[in-house]
Amino acid sequence: MNAFWAHWVECLLVLNLSIIVFLFIWGPRVKIPTLDDGTTGHVWAHGVLRESVRRLPTWWTILSVGAFIAGGVYLVLYPGFGDHKGLLGWTERKELAHNTELNAVPLQALIRSLDHASVETIAANPAAVRIGQRLFIDNCAACHGREAHGNPLLGAPNLTDNDWLYGGGGNAILASILDGRHGIMPPFGTTFDHDTIVNLSNYVLSLSGAPHDAGKAAAGKPLFTVCGACHGVDGKGSTVIGAPNLTDTIWMYGGTASAIQQTIHDGRGGVMPAWRARLGVDDARLVAAWVYSQANTHAPPIR
Repeated sequence: MNAFWAHWVECLLVLNLSIIVFLFIWGPRVKIPTLDDGTTGHVWAHGVLRESVRRLPTWWTILSVGAFIAGGVYLVLYPGFGDHKGLLGWTERKELAHNTELNAVPLQALIRSLDHASVETIAANPAAVRIGQRLFIDNCAACHGREAHGNPLLGAPNLTDNDWLYGGGGNAILASILDGRHGIMPPFGTTFDHDTIVNLSNYVLSLSGAPHDAGKAAAGKPLFTVCGACHGVDGKGSTVIGAPNLTDTIWMYGGTASAIQQTIHDGRGGVMPAWRARLGVDDARLVAAWVYSQANTHAPPIR
């Protein structure tokens, strides 16, 4: 804070405190005209309520004086009066650094104890999972949501349903976090006409047992050989290239006929950025452990 703003804050503080003290001292001494019954003559509710004049209770006066004294002591001991540092030398930065140092000791001890543990083993450690949950919220919730339920608008998958594009093992999840993923569903709008896409979408719906037109599904089945190159001839997908399973009821962009037709026509592209540089391996393993726990166990709540 430069000198001008420091003095500006000091002036405002002195002005406000002066007004408050003046009103506190002057208020009880001011003479308010009253009627014989001790009221001011102001009435409400058609005369039912009348404004009375009474002295402030002693306890209120004592508490107020105590608050003034406490405020003055605070401004002497702590920063708050312009650029005055306070006699105790306390600052928010010092407090943060102190608390960070205190927190780092048990945190580093926990991380060291898990140095050679698998993600699955870490997921069984409640303390590690809680830290991983906090790291997930701070870094991953923007796309996947706070509870990791995903976001179809962003193409961010639900991480709690145990349906995985690249595999749900600890190492696969960790690899996704550290190095990212780049999934592409190519567009077929220039390859297939509208009727062909409708037939193909009905066949895709039939794979998961969703309502569909049986005739159109039969017509679309031969065309699925093109899709089978990635999704497999049975439509169960491939974790090697991140092709989703089309035989379950889990859809990243929606499982309606129109959503599937849009996917076939326009294609989809999803990017999971790499977090190695930001998180580092240790924090990424904690995040992976929490993510793993969501699909396999119930993570402990944040305290």
